[in-house]
Amino acid sequence: MTLNGWLQIILVLGLVLVSVRPLGLYMARVFEGQKTFLSPVLSPLEHGFYVLAGVKPDKEQGWLSYTLAMIVFSLAGFASLYAILRLQAYLPWNPQGFDNLPPDLAFNTAISFLTNTNWQAYSGETTMSNGSAMLGLTVHNFLSAATGIALALAVTRAFARASASTLGNFWVDVTRATLYVLLPISILLALVFVFTGSPQTLLGSVDATTLEGAKQTIALGPVASEEAIKQFGTNGGGFFNTNSAHPFENASALANYLQIWSMIVLSTALLITFGKMVGSERQGWALVSVVGVFVIVGIGAVYAAEAWGNPILNALGVDPTLGNMEGKEIRFGEAMTAMFAVVTTGLSCGAVNAMHDSLMPLGGMVTLFMIQLGEVLPGGVGSGLYGLIVFAILAVFIAGLMVGRTPEFLGKKIEAREIKLAMLAVLILPLSMLSFSAVAAVLPSVVATLGNAGPHGLTEILYAYSSATGNNGSAFAGLNANTPWWNTTLAIAMVLGRFAYVVPVMAIAGSIVTKKRASASAGTFPTDRSLFVGLLVGVILIVGGLQFFPALALGPIVEHVLMLSSKTF
Repeated sequence: MTLNGWLQIILVLGLVLVSVRPLGLYMARVFEGQKTFLSPVLSPLEHGFYVLAGVKPDKEQGWLSYTLAMIVFSLAGFASLYAILRLQAYLPWNPQGFDNLPPDLAFNTAISFLTNTNWQAYSGETTMSNGSAMLGLTVHNFLSAATGIALALAVTRAFARASASTLGNFWVDVTRATLYVLLPISILLALVFVFTGSPQTLLGSVDATTLEGAKQTIALGPVASEEAIKQFGTNGGGFFNTNSAHPFENASALANYLQIWSMIVLSTALLITFGKMVGSERQGWALVSVVGVFVIVGIGAVYAAEAWGNPILNALGVDPTLGNMEGKEIRFGEAMTAMFAVVTTGLSCGAVNAMHDSLMPLGGMVTLFMIQLGEVLPGGVGSGLYGLIVFAILAVFIAGLMVGRTPEFLGKKIEAREIKLAMLAVLILPLSMLSFSAVAAVLPSVVATLGNAGPHGLTEILYAYSSATGNNGSAFAGLNANTPWWNTTLAIAMVLGRFAYVVPVMAIAGSIVTKKRASASAGTFPTDRSLFVGLLVGVILIVGGLQFFPALALGPIVEHVLMLSSKTF
């Protein structure tokens, strides 16, 4: 590890910290219906959408109505995207002449972009037309991110209100999230990405002559616009197969810094929005502190593992000074690769600027564990916030048991109903990740699709189902995922990770919003101080460790031990 590497990491984290408060406070004004500097331009457009859709913005919904609206909206989104992918050959802007996607791949891809997972079992530049990319994928990048924000706002209002019965209006929240937050910043990001070298064109490709005189076809398309919302909305789906390792998606060091910043800034700013809307900005910063602990430790762990390199290669005389550079871009090096890997897995983004399959065993384990923790560090836009609140509820419950008091969070009593629902949500993730992985690991037809045997092959399976259930979308890339088995089971895992998780969370919000808000007393456990930060960090680690350590021990940990003993599979 080098001082230069750490300075780059500190620079990006510093830019995030500078940005999150103004962005978080801005979003609080937007979602509380207050005027902002964009209101004169966007307010007429917003109300025009309400008129066209027949939405009454002042009519709020209870938790069940809000959740059902989200599900109906998602079903309509799935149907439209599936149709686009199955009819791709007949759509405009298909200069490459790509054919329609097969049913199982179209099903997997539609579910993937609907759930903000953006898992891609195909090579983008040889499968997806510009029309599908713009009308299908990019549109759903906006809508899936806006849906996550809306759900987080519903949970936020549950703690901000007292003795109420409603959590807001889903259609209003999605509209405002798209118009006032996602769209304007994505436009600015797209322009900057064009400046750094990303193409933005409707051309399908250009032909170039190589130095040897051969002809090479270079794929093009509306890359910059898709890249902007891919990163800012924590979507992660790449225009090209190699994602942000491709020079058209990630053209320079400046673009790489901006991509990491744009991945993490919105999810982190929503924690400040939460604090502002519940009347305690300190609470928001306490949650940011929890996120910071995991992100910094995770970056340090991956950076150290990659800088140490492979002892087997070092023993063979390979120069150890560069560490493990397999699967990495020389342009970015180990420091920014480690930061990108930890941020993209701590969130539910899934974009990559290096191949995670080439990480050292412990480096790969960190990225896998970040996903398995529920991606609450800080998680995807919106989904990370309400996931973190679930862990906060468990943390105050444990604290209440320690001191013999009824647990409270932000003045709301946490009782048996909320704990049962919280545990249901938390257990959904390992049930999907571990169950699917166990079945896949014993099916010969599935094992045959792996690129590696032994513990690394098991890690490939475990990473795939963890990524799908966690709505992440990154992969170890060592398996052939474009088969009916993988396309179908991974799509089911994505649905479970998104909807089976969020329904009990919304039920918690529906229960919390009806409760009175008690005033703080001398016996109240403060949740905006360092003690709570430490408790929440501990609860997340303990829950994650109990759920996943046995599986990790059979995969990356065994692989690391074998590497140290110079044994490979």
